[in-house]
Amino acid sequence: MARRHLEHHLVQRIGWLRAAVLGANDGIVSTASLVVGVAAAAQGRTEILLAGVAGLTAGAFSMAAGEYVSVSSQADTENADLDRERQELVTQPAFEREELAALYVNRGVDLALARKVADQLMARDALAAHARDELGISEITTARPIQAAVTSALTFSGGAVVPLIAAVLAPAAYVGWTVSATAILVLAVLGAIGARAGGASIPRAVARVTFWGALALATTAGVGMLFGVSS
Repeated sequence: MARRHLEHHLVQRIGWLRAAVLGANDGIVSTASLVVGVAAAAQGRTEILLAGVAGLTAGAFSMAAGEYVSVSSQADTENADLDRERQELVTQPAFEREELAALYVNRGVDLALARKVADQLMARDALAAHARDELGISEITTARPIQAAVTSALTFSGGAVVPLIAAVLAPAAYVGWTVSATAILVLAVLGAIGARAGGASIPRAVARVTFWGALALATTAGVGMLFGVSS
């Protein structure tokens, strides 16, 4: 009995992976930086935690709104292109058939065979064929605003909780250092997980995310010390 060969490509994870990695990283970096900045300003633990919780709440809503608006714009563009393509398939099907065949010819297919392929694909689902091969729109890459918004908000909140927990557990005199070390460590782990899930280079991903995280933490700590006052 023949065995079915099922492939699971990493590109299928793009939709949720991008939003998840971005949300978690942003949650850690922004909240940890805020906590470190306030701690560097010689504020008390109550002020530090209040600032962190406010950053978590505002950041989660901001990420959700930003992702929803951004991905909705992409979805609107895709739908407009699909509507235009749908109309052209009705008004000028012969031209659309030649247009599709030309795409296959440009990829190295013989013209006669390209026309046969175009005929068969259009007979099955003309709009899907043109969406995929002419517009580059497929089930994998289709914009999903709600999914992106919810994923970003949840992962941001999950990332933001980490520096808050570190701030609660750390000795009062070492809140800034403890939160910074924790944030860098978790960023490195997330960078490795994201790279592995996406099939990318793990060392490069870890170096990239920890560099920018450390830079953000150092900058906000400097700002806090520059403008801080004793509580």
